[in-house]
Amino acid sequence: MTTDHIQSPAVFWEEFYLTKRTSSSGRATAALQRIAVALTPGLSLDLGASHGDDVIWLAQQGWHARGCDISQVAVEQAQARAAELGLAQGAQFERCDLSVSLPEGGFDLITALYLQSPVALARAAILGQATRRLRPGGHLLVLSHAAPPPWSPQATSSTIFPTVAEELDAIGAPSAELEVIEAQVVTRPGRGPDGAGALLEDNLVLVQRNRA
Repeated sequence: MTTDHIQSPAVFWEEFYLTKRTSSSGRATAALQRIAVALTPGLSLDLGASHGDDVIWLAQQGWHARGCDISQVAVEQAQARAAELGLAQGAQFERCDLSVSLPEGGFDLITALYLQSPVALARAAILGQATRRLRPGGHLLVLSHAAPPPWSPQATSSTIFPTVAEELDAIGAPSAELEVIEAQVVTRPGRGPDGAGALLEDNLVLVQRNRA
């Protein structure tokens, strides 16, 4: 199936979780783990929660963690895994189309971890909305692919990946309301289909809403 014939992001992602990403990795994102351990647990929201690994990990650290995803299949799989781990109350999931609206409420931590899509996604608008849902002192963590892996067909294409500066612009930081805590390209180990290892590049942006 090619994305050229996909009209609806909801249809694309439902098919994706039915046929391509059918199981959880069971691991939380390393950058999230590094950053969250220094924060006081509160109410968190993960945008594009997939199988819920990051939401479940936050719940295990004492957060009241929520996750949303456009795929009902992904949401149900995440709910089932949380229930199996006895975390149905601490790790909650719901279906939502972020291009339409974000879940209501204010949050102490909002994460957008690899919230990138081969089909239509109003990503900049979503990140802008996310900052307005932060409680005073709350953090927004954005992690995005800065470049394709060397084994990807996109590695030799003209596909454009966001820069750190573009991520900050989408978020609207720095500003009178938002302090930039981190904004840099980071690397992480990866392994291709043939087993060969490589360092993968990500943009990491962490901002905090001022308390005043």
